[in-house]
Amino acid sequence: MSAADATYLDLGGLAVRVRVSGPQDGPPVLLLHGIGRSLEDWVPAHDLLAREHRVVSMDLPGFGLTRRAKGRPGLAGFARAVVGVLDALDERRPVYLMGNSLGGAVAMTVAVAHPGRVAGLVLAGSAGFGREANVPVLPMAYALLSAAPVVGGRFRPRARRAGAQVNRDLFFDPAHATEEMIRHAGTVGRQPDFRATFLGTALSLGVPLLGTYPGWRRRLLTALAEARIPTLVLWGDADTVLPAHHLTAALVALPHARGHLLTATGHLPQIERAGELTALAAGFIRDTEAADRSAA
Repeated sequence: MSAADATYLDLGGLAVRVRVSGPQDGPPVLLLHGIGRSLEDWVPAHDLLAREHRVVSMDLPGFGLTRRAKGRPGLAGFARAVVGVLDALDERRPVYLMGNSLGGAVAMTVAVAHPGRVAGLVLAGSAGFGREANVPVLPMAYALLSAAPVVGGRFRPRARRAGAQVNRDLFFDPAHATEEMIRHAGTVGRQPDFRATFLGTALSLGVPLLGTYPGWRRRLLTALAEARIPTLVLWGDADTVLPAHHLTAALVALPHARGHLLTATGHLPQIERAGELTALAAGFIRDTEAADRSAA
């Protein structure tokens, strides 16, 4: 899962880490990771898509190896960063936004705010379609305690073990949580802005153990349904973070969307089912492009 070719773009003084691959004239695709994660989650799918598409992966501000932006973390700020990356790359074509978990909600936010810049959405286990969200509260508590100056050393081993288990729980087959992935997650978690961004983002969307707020979900989905931007919704049937019945809710909220349930798959289908996910996404992009040509 190497992203050795990642680089940084200057967004008004904020250095945002990105990875750009694929033919310049290929349909543009931008990939967005989930809460507390990084662009590394998209490496397998990025590499497959880049054979025929212009693909951009990015670290959302405050996550991955990108420092946080000014202001409170949340969907609006992350969406501004996405548009900033597109502007910095001088990508003026409508793009296909692909988002996992939090990244799906960010993609929908961009689509509602800037519909002319979005050709379509591919949402993989996306936040926004139901109240339930299994946020790893205990590992975060250990991580916060491990940073305390007096008792920190006592909790660091627990934080490491809990963090490793969180990564395993993201998959149907825990073998996908490699030692490389777990080490990288530790590096991301030690990034100076990580804890504040994680907690601020989580609290902007809901309350741990009680679930996500209905207000932002209702407003976002109503606006997106009215915009009728082509949308493909994918879900893992063994997702323990955002349960698979959210796929049904997504197709009710977005009647124009396509849906597909991935079998024996957890919360990161872009890793666990990279080949199947990218084949579905590429087919969706081809169909959308063909429909646009016919309409023209």
